[in-house]
Amino acid sequence: MKRKAIALLSGGLDSTLAVKMILDLGIEVEALNFTSPFCTCTGKNSGCKSEAVRVAQEYNIPIKVMHKGIDYLDIVRNPVHGYGKGVNPCVDCRIYLLKKAKEYMLESGADFVFTGEVLGQRPMSQRRDTLRVIERESGLEGLLLRPLSARHFEPTIPEKEGWVDRNKLLAIEGRSRSIQMQMAEELDVKNYPCPAGGCLLTELSFVPKIRDVFDHSEEELNLRDFRLLKTGRHFRIGPQTKAIMGRSEVDNNQLEHTRQPGEAALTWLDGNTPVAIIIGSQEKELFKLSARILLRYTKAEPDATCRMELRLNDTTEVFSVVNDLRPECVEPYLVA
Repeated sequence: MKRKAIALLSGGLDSTLAVKMILDLGIEVEALNFTSPFCTCTGKNSGCKSEAVRVAQEYNIPIKVMHKGIDYLDIVRNPVHGYGKGVNPCVDCRIYLLKKAKEYMLESGADFVFTGEVLGQRPMSQRRDTLRVIERESGLEGLLLRPLSARHFEPTIPEKEGWVDRNKLLAIEGRSRSIQMQMAEELDVKNYPCPAGGCLLTELSFVPKIRDVFDHSEEELNLRDFRLLKTGRHFRIGPQTKAIMGRSEVDNNQLEHTRQPGEAALTWLDGNTPVAIIIGSQEKELFKLSARILLRYTKAEPDATCRMELRLNDTTEVFSVVNDLRPECVEPYLVA
């Protein structure tokens, strides 16, 4: 009887090698890929989802892409196992992913789950003691195989039952990827992305933006609020109001595209200007404050009276403000 396994596939080198190993052992594989509003992947490097789909197509295996939802945001807000150096709940995140994988394993009739994890590669979630906690709390004890480091651990059920040959599994350990790169050459695994990048939650410069959303979300968390954190400069101009200003033409286009009904857009009429969108409470005084902040990022002359265009729903209004905010006065509003 041919056995079937579920792969957690990011599209990176480690998970790709794990898939190749399990396929070579005669196991049927289906892949799961998870997207997140905090992923650093961009169109420049194809994105995690695209890489995973590419690998799945190359090896002719089915892939299901799942989106981390509101339940994941609650984990980021209150992780049981704490944060890493930023607001990254790496242990809780792995438990979350593997719980989803277990559910999918049961739904699809698979026998076990496997990942590309390597013992000691990541300081928070891939320590020996932490890996045991993750396996236990995900409900996958005995059914979670890590083929790149399997021989550092007690045999899993797939090994004990002879579904996979333990002698063909590996004992990689540590942060170096030299062994994996050599394997990639030997197994003809090509076009894998470099290991740089990852999760914005680990970046200290991103922490204030995350904290600001949590601190000002009285109602249920909204995924859009977190997706927007990748775009532009963010200014907290009121308890329930934020202005987001583009840093580039790409940002400006993105903000215009994502602006929703009931949210204002603001530009300077007499020169090149960032686009600002106002999210939350729409008040006249906050529009004026946003305009004065926006002018600090233009070539408007200090203390000049400037015409601003405000677009809200189906109306357009022009008003004037003085470019009188000094940098030290803008700083208290800047989130990041």
